[in-house]
Amino acid sequence: MENWDFLVDKADLSRTELRPIPAPDAIELALGEALLAVERFSFTANNITYGVVGDQLGYWRFFPAFEGWGRIPVWGFARVLRSNAEGVAEGLRLYGYLPMSTHFVTGVRTSGGGYADASAHRAGLPAAYNRYVDAPETARDDHVALLKPLFTTSFLLDDLLEEAAPDATAIISSASSKTALGLASMIAQRGAKAVALTSDRNVAFVEGLGLYGQVVRYDDAARLDIDGPVAFVDVAGDAGVREAVHRRFGDRLVHSAVVGATHHEARAPATEEPLPGPKPAFFFAPDRLAKRSADWGASAFNDRVRDAMTRFIEESDWLRIERHRGPEALADVYASALSGTASSDVGHIVLP
Repeated sequence: MENWDFLVDKADLSRTELRPIPAPDAIELALGEALLAVERFSFTANNITYGVVGDQLGYWRFFPAFEGWGRIPVWGFARVLRSNAEGVAEGLRLYGYLPMSTHFVTGVRTSGGGYADASAHRAGLPAAYNRYVDAPETARDDHVALLKPLFTTSFLLDDLLEEAAPDATAIISSASSKTALGLASMIAQRGAKAVALTSDRNVAFVEGLGLYGQVVRYDDAARLDIDGPVAFVDVAGDAGVREAVHRRFGDRLVHSAVVGATHHEARAPATEEPLPGPKPAFFFAPDRLAKRSADWGASAFNDRVRDAMTRFIEESDWLRIERHRGPEALADVYASALSGTASSDVGHIVLP
C-alpha cells in the first residue's frame, strides 16, 4: 500500500489497522491548509503512553480518525508538498508532531519565528504540541527525532526536582527508558543522586551506564535503603511499584511524580487506600514547558534544552539507531513497544 494511515483501536491498543488514503495528487487544499509528506519519525514507549491516556489528555484529538479508531501522534520530520497557507512554502522541512501516515493535510500559519497548527480541532490543545519548527537536514536528524521529545521531558523533570526537592535522592522507575536516562544524566550533572528501579533483564544494561548510584530490581522496591529525603519519578506508571515506594519511605518522600505508563498494564492500583507520603501528581511536560518559556523566554529555554541534549547525545555511545521502512516494519516496532520487549539500547526511526 503506497498511501496509508496507521490506525489504533482506542479501546484495545493491540488492535491496529492500515487504511488507504488518497494519493497526494488527489488532495485539494482549502485556504490556510498545507499538504505534508512524513519523512521520518521515532517510536518509543512514550508514544504508547499517548495512546494509554489519549482520552484523558486529548492525544486522540490531534489527528482524528474513524469512530473508535485513533492515530497515535509521533515526533519527527515532514516536508511541505503543496501549500495554500500564507508564509508556508512548498519544500519547507518541518519538525514537530505528526501522525503515523505517509502524508497528511493540516492548517498551518506562521507564528513567533516558526509555525503553528491552526486546525480548528486542535484549538485549545497544548501549544508545545501545536508548534512546528523549520528543520534543515543535519547529520543528527535521527537522534533529534528520537531524543528531543524525550529529553525535553527529562530536562523539565530535573528542573522540577531541583526546585521542589533539591536535596532528595531521586528514585526513577523504568530506569532504562530514554526519558529516565536523560533525567539521570541531568541529575548527575548537578551533583545530586539517582537510584534506578528496573526489570531483571535490564539490570546489567543500566548498571553499565554508570548514571545511577544504585540499580534495584522492581521486586526489591519495598526494601530500598536510602538515607535522607527521597523523590519518586514514576516513568513506569506501575501502581504496585508506586505503592511499594510510598510505603517504604512514607513522610521521607518529599515529591512523587507520575510521568509515563511504560507498564501500562499495571496502572490500576490494588487498593483505593491513600498512600503514605505526598499524593502522586501527574507530570504534564507541556505545562512545565510553558512556565519555563514564560520565565526564561522561549529562545533561552530552547537554548538550554538544546545544549543539554547535545551533551547527552555525545555521551550516549551506547545508543544504536535502527531505521525501519514501510508499514509492516512500523507494525513490528509498534508491537514491540506495546509489549515492553523493545531493547533499551536501540532507538527506532520509521520511514513511511
